[in-house]
Amino acid sequence: MINSQPSAPFTSQQSLAPKLTGFRYIPRWIGGAMCYMVFGLGGLLSSLTILPVLRYWPGSKQARTARVQRTVSLMFKGFVAMLTAVGVINVSTKNLHLLQQAQGHIVIANHPTLVDVVVLISLMPNAGCIVKQSLWRNPFIRGVLSSVGYIPNRSANLLLQDCKQVLNNATNLVIFPEGTRTLVGNVINPFARGAANIAIRTQSDILPVVLRTDVAGLTKQEPWYQIPRQTINMSVEIADSVLHHDDEITQGNEAKMARQLTRDLQQFYLNSLSIPIDSHTDKKRK
Repeated sequence: MINSQPSAPFTSQQSLAPKLTGFRYIPRWIGGAMCYMVFGLGGLLSSLTILPVLRYWPGSKQARTARVQRTVSLMFKGFVAMLTAVGVINVSTKNLHLLQQAQGHIVIANHPTLVDVVVLISLMPNAGCIVKQSLWRNPFIRGVLSSVGYIPNRSANLLLQDCKQVLNNATNLVIFPEGTRTLVGNVINPFARGAANIAIRTQSDILPVVLRTDVAGLTKQEPWYQIPRQTINMSVEIADSVLHHDDEITQGNEAKMARQLTRDLQQFYLNSLSIPIDSHTDKKRK
């Protein structure tokens, strides 16, 4: 079971940001669009310059991967800082040290916005994730994806082998059990069993992260260029306990255990997200 103390409710001191209309919204839209442009161009340039250099810099494979992961985390931190500066998002954290100290964990989170993975990786110096297979056929970024410890979403057996290797190298694997961003009106989308299957079959620990937002924005139903008119306050809350793998796993009962674990995780998030955005923070980005 996952034990986590309920979060304090959203307080009046954290009132909702004003909703921009008319000409007041134009600077917000321009600023947000420029952030995306800088992020895209920066990603392309870094994949052709600094990241290949770090990939081939002397050292063990694990050391090279760690260097690239830290660099990507810093780049994502810069992107989040830009979004904060133009008023798109404001990130606060709870129990951040648990996330930054984690090694070889499966980090799961709900998925309310477009920038969730960027926010999470910006807070972790050693993060990897599973990316769609088509990106690995791109000759410009395939080497970078490999060097940063990301995994192609391919056949189940090969995927599990890749996940086990990455986790054994102290990289945390970020997974969104919902599979896609939460639909507006839902607390969460139904969880798929992928994260539970990987945790059980690789005997890895799960570190749950709860992402709370006070207003809807950057959702599945909105195009990327629909910049939010209200600043999205996002609270990144790391559970104060880790779900450890079961040492008594026996061959043949993995599927049953994965179903039960998925139900437990889904219920944990339903319970956690029934309380509004947390007012207690370790750190607030301004």
